[in-house]
Amino acid sequence: RHDGGPGLRASHKAMAAYGVPPALGVSPELHEAVSTGTTIMACAYKGGVVLGADSRTSTGNYIANRASDKITCVTDNVWMCRSGSAADTQNVCAYVKNLVEEHNMQRTDCDPGMADVKMVANVTMQLAYGNKDKLSAGMIIGGWDAKEGAQVYGIPLGGSLTRTPFTVGGSGSAYIYGWCDNTFREDMSREEAEAWVTRAISLAIARDASSGGVIRLVTIHEHGSERKMLQPHEHPACHDELPARCRESIKA
Repeated sequence: RHDGGPGLRASHKAMAAYGVPPALGVSPELHEAVSTGTTIMACAYKGGVVLGADSRTSTGNYIANRASDKITCVTDNVWMCRSGSAADTQNVCAYVKNLVEEHNMQRTDCDPGMADVKMVANVTMQLAYGNKDKLSAGMIIGGWDAKEGAQVYGIPLGGSLTRTPFTVGGSGSAYIYGWCDNTFREDMSREEAEAWVTRAISLAIARDASSGGVIRLVTIHEHGSERKMLQPHEHPACHDELPARCRESIKA
């Protein structure tokens, strides 16, 4: 009986290890974890915080979702940007949201729909650090509260916690950190902050194959939060995406 040779037997063995019946003929590479290989960022401005993210979710080289939402509401005044394993970050966020809601039930000094941004960041950090060997999750917490105003906290892989004026995460961050360091200004207006975040994410999308789709923004301030979505044709064009005649006019 001909069984296809050692190469086919090895392939069947690999598929069995992934729980795939060999008769289906599904390549094991297609069973990689769904990842939000992505660009996420947040910055504080004079009066609030702007969070931004692209919308591409990938499974290996396959785009599983081109319009996913990586900015999740924890409370009315605190939001989370997620990068890494989609399953890990979604569950961490759900766990944090549940813990914060339970904490608010025991408090009588605040609106049930609100929370201290620093407290949410610390709860997220404790979960990320306590499970750092099991999770692939990088998160950004941004929000506004009456105690400390606008706040941005970065929680990268490993579970450390840092408060910064702005932070960038995900696979696209490597392409834009230098640009962000060079162009960021403290005390920007809301319009300037939204334009800065939009420009940064559009640059990452142009360079990073794991970032793409629409750009989602969430602006949080004293009076609440507002969402915005920019479709690809609304993104600022990068220099090498412009027609040649436009590039020449810029150089001139």
